[in-house]
Amino acid sequence: MKLTRKQVLAKAKASDLESVKKLNCWGCNLADISIFSQMANIEVLTLSVNSISSLSPLAGCLSLCELYLRRNKIPSLSELSYLRPLTRLRVLWLAENPCCGTDCNQYRLTVLRCLPRLQKLDNQAVTEDELALALMEGKAVTTPPGSVQNQLSSNGLADAEMENDPLNYNMEETNKIREELGMKLLSRDKFPSLSSPATRENKATLKKTHTVDAVLLLLKDLDEEELHIVHTATQNRLQTYTLDQVLTDSRQTQKAVDVQH
Repeated sequence: MKLTRKQVLAKAKASDLESVKKLNCWGCNLADISIFSQMANIEVLTLSVNSISSLSPLAGCLSLCELYLRRNKIPSLSELSYLRPLTRLRVLWLAENPCCGTDCNQYRLTVLRCLPRLQKLDNQAVTEDELALALMEGKAVTTPPGSVQNQLSSNGLADAEMENDPLNYNMEETNKIREELGMKLLSRDKFPSLSSPATRENKATLKKTHTVDAVLLLLKDLDEEELHIVHTATQNRLQTYTLDQVLTDSRQTQKAVDVQH
């Protein structure tokens, strides 16, 4: 079934699509939701228990904060690529779709890597540790085959060629977050190839980079009291490092004196 303009206005009790901020279409047997390409101002959208298979009509819903898609027919997590532009999206319920697979942990990490701004996924709060782990171990989400985004990349090459390179994933995800935070973007030479001999060292570098980015991103959502807690913890941590350095310098100085004598 196709969701029509008339149905939307009736459900929302609105006179035009632009004024619709919240909409509940739970269990309406919907398969075609193309109407949402005309609803850029929608903020809370419930589409659970339907037959939706593509999320492409939601790519322009830039005001969307909460999206409920439980029990639909979304075939692949690649559909999440259409939600990447939705920088205000904080709540997503995607459970009980074919795309979720059987590995719940990997599914969750992959979703959070693709959408690191989420605060709640499948009615479960996203933790700082989980987000850091997702940026490091979650699988990269590729653009669905045949979509406009997948035809050509910015340099004229097929995205499929770039998507086979895990280095591009790390650069893309990390630089997206750094750009939002107003930080300088990292160049490719800052991302050592995962296929190089020093694999363990490279992974450690990537882990530190992603962890720092995840922490900085999460700081934006903390209130004043929570920021004071982080500030205190950071100061204590820095004092520990300073003390360790002083002790190390002292030992080295003492060794030098002992050698001279």
